[in-house]
Amino acid sequence: MKKFWLAAVGLAALGIAAPASAADLAARPYTKAPPPVVAPIYDWSGFYIGANGGGGWSNKCWDVTNFRVPRTPFREGCHDASGGVVGGQIGYRWQRAGWVFGLEAQGDWADLKGSNVSLFIPAWTNNSNIQAFGLFTGQVGYAWNNVLWYVKGGAAVTDDKYRGTVTATGALFDSASETRWGGAVGTGLEFGFAPNWSVAVEYDHLFMGNRAITTTSTGVLAGIPAGSVFRTDSIRQDVDMVTARINYHFNWGGPLLAKY
Repeated sequence: MKKFWLAAVGLAALGIAAPASAADLAARPYTKAPPPVVAPIYDWSGFYIGANGGGGWSNKCWDVTNFRVPRTPFREGCHDASGGVVGGQIGYRWQRAGWVFGLEAQGDWADLKGSNVSLFIPAWTNNSNIQAFGLFTGQVGYAWNNVLWYVKGGAAVTDDKYRGTVTATGALFDSASETRWGGAVGTGLEFGFAPNWSVAVEYDHLFMGNRAITTTSTGVLAGIPAGSVFRTDSIRQDVDMVTARINYHFNWGGPLLAKY
């Protein structure tokens, strides 16, 4: 009987001690949530300035309309003038949701040269060279964060030189120059790769139309004094270009998107 009472007292003591021991346990420490990973949302709004370089090619077709005396136009043939271009651009963009709108001015030095033997008089060769061009365009595009696809269109201007040379010797016998205005369309894909910096690749087509070009004699050919009118040609011209670009964006920023 004594053993029974001792066992009962021991069990009662354990029952009392157990809640006390649980109460004495330290509370679970509070752990803060990990800080969010903050990724920037690109805002393409603002001014930018940059540089570009690449290559171009121009198709030119010559039709003589007046050589010494008025005559029915006669086709002299066509040639492709190709070479490098390098220059810069400056512009401003506005972004509304994913849509991006902009204005841009671009100016490039160029060296697009080409020639063909005249079908009218094979003894001479027609030469052309685009030495510079400018674009004044509007843009509309759509942005996926730091990737922007856009199309552009507006006005174009080229600085053109024309030369006639003796096919056999290369001697210059007439020349002309002009500033030609036309239209331009293009498209590009631009990628923001660092704060304030982006790179792009762009294609442009210039519609430069037909122009009547009157050349001046150098006096090389007998009977045609230097400085006198030599001939008039109707010259058609189109230009295609592919350029790589890099732009610096002023005040490029925007809201931050928190990702957990």
